[in-house]
Amino acid sequence: MTSSITIEHGRVIDPASGFDAVADVHLADGRVAAIGSPPQGFTPQRRIDAAGCVVVPGLVDLCARMREPGAEGALRGEMRAALAGGVTGVVCPPDTDPPLDEPGLVRMLRQRSREAAGARLYPLGALTAGLDGVTLAEVHTLAEVGCVAFAQTGALPENHGTLLQALRYARTFDLAVWLAPVDATLLGDGIAGEGAFAARLGLPGVCVAAETVALHTIFELQRMSGARVHICRLSSAQGVELVRAAKREGLPVTADVSVHHVHCIDRDIGYFDTRFRLDPPLRSAEDQEAIRGGLADGTIDAICSDHAPVSVDSKLLPFGEAAPGATGLETLLPLVLRWARSERLPLQRALAAVTCAPARILREDTGVLEAGRKADIVVFDPDAEWTVGADTLLSSGKNSPFSGQSLRGRVRYTVVGGDVRFERGATTPSPA
Repeated sequence: MTSSITIEHGRVIDPASGFDAVADVHLADGRVAAIGSPPQGFTPQRRIDAAGCVVVPGLVDLCARMREPGAEGALRGEMRAALAGGVTGVVCPPDTDPPLDEPGLVRMLRQRSREAAGARLYPLGALTAGLDGVTLAEVHTLAEVGCVAFAQTGALPENHGTLLQALRYARTFDLAVWLAPVDATLLGDGIAGEGAFAARLGLPGVCVAAETVALHTIFELQRMSGARVHICRLSSAQGVELVRAAKREGLPVTADVSVHHVHCIDRDIGYFDTRFRLDPPLRSAEDQEAIRGGLADGTIDAICSDHAPVSVDSKLLPFGEAAPGATGLETLLPLVLRWARSERLPLQRALAAVTCAPARILREDTGVLEAGRKADIVVFDPDAEWTVGADTLLSSGKNSPFSGQSLRGRVRYTVVGGDVRFERGATTPSPA
């Protein structure tokens, strides 16, 4: 049950409006009642002292795998990791086991999410049955049971006619289609970004053309269909430029990038360090520079964690056999802060990439901190240092490219719908 809360003395930042001042935030009935002076007659049941902390809208993560359906009971643990990272909204891709291609599976996932009392869950429905790229899934029915958009993970359907049919169908119902810009016919057996570094290590490379050819295909079919498209996880300078051109043209396209690609490059693989085995693979410093430039000028709309809780055993293998992916929910916020410091970006501008921008992509009433909006809020200490490791990560996935590193920025409270669902130092999240 929601309660009335006042968050006092914090630096309140709303990236959507540009508001940035020390102020009190008053919550009631699951929404923001006021910022600054309390409403007349308002008496909080709880006061939270946020002195020295930053108070912002809860983070909205556009890609985090919750491991359900698949690993029974995993959702609750991953939701706790989300809350510990200040993430109040999680987009779950459809590449679960089995894939989210049936209404019953979506209903089950949403019910388990409610029982977990964690972050808000936004499921993506499978664009094609079984994600096989052959037959369209029950897209309209999946939308009716709560899917916020539809995705084809891994790579584009090899039959472009199927993709065009899907885009036209989605356009009919004004549904968004989320696509990984990967042409399967150009992937080969690549496991690292193609280039001099991969060649020196003897690792099969994934050519940039696998991304750019896919983007050319997507944009051409978008021109024919008029559908809204979201590009998931750009990785190359050429890909960023193609998205930039598509936006200049006026195509209804948005894009995101993994936070790992904002900070890491192919050389970080070192001597076959499987922590850096990611999908898409890491590319060169020039690609990283283009990604940061795309974030700066708005070509890339949002940063996501691309959270994948890969088991330790799956990483204790030769590089080519190790499972791709890394944990990211709990490191997303401090890594965005690190990016802001390195680029000398105003905090409100950097935080927009993980709050109001992803919320706009989802067309959800979150990511904004103002009176009348949903009370999804994170309170964090921007100067608190902590070391990433198995003992500090709540996710079942302990693999991170930043393991052993000290990060600045630590969540103290996470509020979802006016409920304090995570409090640093508490043994369990506060109940809903």
